[in-house]
Amino acid sequence: MAKIKIVLVEDDQILSKVVYEELKEAGYDVDRAFDGEEGLKMIKSKKPNLVLLDIVLPKKSGFDVLKDLKASPITKDIPVIIFTMLGMDEDIKKGLKLGANDYIVKSQHAVAEIIEKINTFFGKEQHPEAEKPKAEKRIKVKWEK
Repeated sequence: MAKIKIVLVEDDQILSKVVYEELKEAGYDVDRAFDGEEGLKMIKSKKPNLVLLDIVLPKKSGFDVLKDLKASPITKDIPVIIFTMLGMDEDIKKGLKLGANDYIVKSQHAVAEIIEKINTFFGKEQHPEAEKPKAEKRIKVKWEK
């Protein structure tokens, strides 16, 4: 089965590296862009299964990238999760209205929670290698005093 492709558009080099490494470790195929223009080009060429998009970006804002993605017949169906420090209600509403599938405020979530959210988005098991517990047989035991 082909790996799920994610494009991460994040200008903070350190945060981008941390999220990139965690996504790779979780089994995703990840590409990174560090500004809005580069991100838009990469998304159009790679056609990922998901975009993790910051809003405050150099060259082109995440909101503008999102508008362009949703306006194009080639990219309009690619799911986008906004990944930003902007946590005001109007920003969240704007992002969702523009077509984002989810909105994550960076300061309110640990990286592990973000990966978990993405796993949930794709319906991925958290630990597929762990065997699910089998139904236990209940045996009645007569205890004697």
